[in-house]
Amino acid sequence: MTTLTESHRLWHNRRYLTWLLSDTSKGLAAALFGFAIPLLALIVTNDPAQAGIIGAAGMVARLLMTLAGGVLADRHRRIALMLLGSLIGIVLAGAFTLLALGDAMTFGSLLVIDILLAARSGLFDVAGESAIKEIVPDDAMGRAQAANQGRDAALQLAGGPLGGLLLGIGGWAVGVVMTLCHAIAALTAWMLGRQARRAGVVDTGAAGENGDDPDDPRRVVAEHAVAATDDLGFGTSASAAPAKRNAWAELREAFAWLLSRPDLGGVLLITTVVNLGFNAAITTVIYSLQQDGHSELLIGTLSASIGAVMLVGAVCAPLLVPRIKAGILTIAGLSVATVGVVALTMVTTPWAIAVVLGASVLLVPALNAGMMGYFMVATPTHLLGRANSAAGVLGMGAMPLAPLIAGFGLAWIGREWTLLLCAALCLASVALAVGNRALRALPVESRWAAHAKEFESA
Repeated sequence: MTTLTESHRLWHNRRYLTWLLSDTSKGLAAALFGFAIPLLALIVTNDPAQAGIIGAAGMVARLLMTLAGGVLADRHRRIALMLLGSLIGIVLAGAFTLLALGDAMTFGSLLVIDILLAARSGLFDVAGESAIKEIVPDDAMGRAQAANQGRDAALQLAGGPLGGLLLGIGGWAVGVVMTLCHAIAALTAWMLGRQARRAGVVDTGAAGENGDDPDDPRRVVAEHAVAATDDLGFGTSASAAPAKRNAWAELREAFAWLLSRPDLGGVLLITTVVNLGFNAAITTVIYSLQQDGHSELLIGTLSASIGAVMLVGAVCAPLLVPRIKAGILTIAGLSVATVGVVALTMVTTPWAIAVVLGASVLLVPALNAGMMGYFMVATPTHLLGRANSAAGVLGMGAMPLAPLIAGFGLAWIGREWTLLLCAALCLASVALAVGNRALRALPVESRWAAHAKEFESA
């Protein structure tokens, strides 16, 4: 590791701060919508199964569009894609506001708007996630991801009560705040592009490997390669071949590379199983609370309590990631989450649920910071967009089942048996993690780059 301090790496990095503001604004819009849609669906239909269908359809749309988003992120300028995605978000959030104001919220309209907003996220969020590799150096990536986890926890902390308060006013209020959030995200994405041009950095998607070193010779190559792009900047990457490329072939390349890496590919099945089990458990709890007559504000406060614990975990994550192996952090985080889901079957009051869920997610920020940070370091920049989308599809591929398990589980077998099914899935992920040698071997942050190189030559 270098002798530069963490403060200098992140909080003195203007480009990272601008990126963080843009991504946070977009994240708040997503948090509000993610909170509002299940509750609006339940209010409109009074049917957990129909609410589950809406949630599942949005997740499928996002997963499918994520594949296209990965190709876009590697072909075009990632910051420009962030800007375009935010502009589209303004339009869609505005449409949601008009639907709510016109009292046109039905099963069909909620289904359509959820699919459209989810598709927008799939197409453009990969670019934002990948752009950070061009802003933050490898040996600070773990701490940057830990900071992002803290941001996500703060969004959950604020998003639940804010979403509940806004829903109490009306669905239109959620839409207005979402629209403002996307507007801020668009403005800051535009500022990020201007900062890059002033610093002599050309955002080229696949071309940019480095963070903020203006003397990096790779920037000179990139700058000459895309000198003729316009302000919106959908220039091709410096590594692009002059012949027309096939999107499916590019996706196959990313999937093949990812699955060929035992340090990365083997973890994806574990991620799929635990994401399905834990998210289905949380959705089951939310649906059951709403069906029991608890208010949106109380449910939002429950979500905030989870965010508060995750914020504590995120504060601890920068201390844990440089000192504890990523593999050990992952196994520990999975184990704690599994115990929490089992405990949910024994509690029914909102505050007891808040305590159990809070304890369950305490290690999640450190787990995510370790796994996501290592992934960003290990993946070549020219593959990062597609690898991000491939990992998202493989790791989150079963997620559309989560609201279906919750909705139909509550209708058919009840709360306790649905949660036991979720706990069984989480327990399976722990068993897979303990048995995965490549995962157990993932080192501390300072050794990520060297560890990843061992697999490059394999």
